[in-house]
Amino acid sequence: MSFKSIVFAASAAALLAMPAFAAGIEVQDPYARSASAMASTGAAFMVITNTGGAADRLIGVSSDVAEKVELHTHKEDANGVMRMIHVEEGFDLPADGEIVMERGGHHVMFMGLKAPMAQGDMIDLTLVFEQAGEVAVQVPVDLERMPQAGAHGMMNHGTMKKD
Repeated sequence: MSFKSIVFAASAAALLAMPAFAAGIEVQDPYARSASAMASTGAAFMVITNTGGAADRLIGVSSDVAEKVELHTHKEDANGVMRMIHVEEGFDLPADGEIVMERGGHHVMFMGLKAPMAQGDMIDLTLVFEQAGEVAVQVPVDLERMPQAGAHGMMNHGTMKKD
């Protein structure tokens, strides 16, 4: 087998393998919001399902709508106050499991919004996984959605403090 044939075969195998990994990641019911038109921060919520049969990890996120985009969650401190924290190590995505990104829990945080979020806008978001690689998602801005129990949860933002 010639060098050219080996390179071609390896390239074809890599290209065929990549969609299989990304195809195992499904994003359901994504939406983004900010607290007001003047807010400098916003968040995105969704349910990420792993149908690929092997565990993965969401390790990063990017978007051009803000100066900084991070994975965040909320944790209760010793005084019972919920604090929003950056989760540098990301979130585990079990085989045949899901990550629920909801208000008061895991979410994508946009800091330093470059423009106000307007109802109906679409945000291009890239989720980065250890195994699946980059998964592009279009996230609609929904400023009218109310928190609800279950999907995308509920939280009393009056007791939340950002680290």
